Amino acid sequence: QSCRQPAGPRASPEPGSGGLPEEVEYIPTRKKGKNPMKPVGVAWYSLYARTRLGYLFYQRQVKKARERYPHGHSTPQPCCFPGMKILPIPVLSNNYSYLVIDTGSGQAAVIDPSDPLAVQAAIEEEGVMLEAIFCTHKHWDHSGGNAALRQWHGSCKVYGSTLDAIPELTNPLVDREKVRVGCLTFEALATPGHTVGHMVYVLDGGPFGGPPCLFSGDLLFLAGCGELFEGSPETMLASLDVAVGLGEDTLLWPGHEYALECLTFASLLELDNPALEQKLQWVTQQRQEKRSTCPSTLGEEQTYNPFLRTHRLELQAALGLRRGGGEHPDAFRARVLKEVRRRKDLYKAT
Repeated sequence: QSCRQPAGPRASPEPGSGGLPEEVEYIPTRKKGKNPMKPVGVAWYSLYARTRLGYLFYQRQVKKARERYPHGHSTPQPCCFPGMKILPIPVLSNNYSYLVIDTGSGQAAVIDPSDPLAVQAAIEEEGVMLEAIFCTHKHWDHSGGNAALRQWHGSCKVYGSTLDAIPELTNPLVDREKVRVGCLTFEALATPGHTVGHMVYVLDGGPFGGPPCLFSGDLLFLAGCGELFEGSPETMLASLDVAVGLGEDTLLWPGHEYALECLTFASLLELDNPALEQKLQWVTQQRQEKRSTCPSTLGEEQTYNPFLRTHRLELQAALGLRRGGGEHPDAFRARVLKEVRRRKDLYKAT
């Protein structure tokens, strides 16, 4: 059985709300443009990421999302290969958690359990045993369900980087370390930039006749990338290059449903990109029908995602940037990424 596009009703964040989704990824820390959060940006991020006030804010977000989307912000459709199943779980207002199941043994892992009740409901519906939580980073909208799930599943292990203060971390991972859950093999890749300890997880699809699957957290979205809260453009560029190196057929499972906003922004940078235009049309239709837009592939992403196109002359020209004499190519690419990120931070979807 081949991988199918997730489908079903969902309510998307209104682009007209100013281009800043309710979730914390868009709380500014170093922005210079107009933004209602600007006066408290740096202090607020520190409170959110490092204190109990952040957890209380997260609880408020969960409560609001459950009221607004009692059945989740989309109705997902699983992606299935012989012996393996990936179930996207829509949580909060635009997050995705993922339940990955070894269908032979009934053992399962979850990536970024934002809302423990939603994840637990999926576990019970699938009738599986939760063996592992893979956490991409510390932000509460990706780690807030760790404690409750650990309480409900005593043998469940929590994996992640010690460089992030991940709740309930039991099994610290280092770059390129592999973990088996039943017949599933996950490889952790260190991808700092959004946070200093951000990690992504790559599921080996080979034993199941499928491609690699990248669970990218807030490193990479469809047509976008995460904000640089705790890293430089150079750091984020290196992390994005790690992802691209996984191969064009790799399926991208992002941490958020940001596709329409990101593609609309990208279309303002590259006015004559047929691949971008085609993807934007498809995503617009998906969102009108309230369907999910993931997964995409890394091959697709390189044709329209500006954060993966820093080497492209057409994007550089659109930004009005030229490589300086003696400037290292990667230094210039980092400068291009910095400018794209700056413009995206100031962008307001219409």
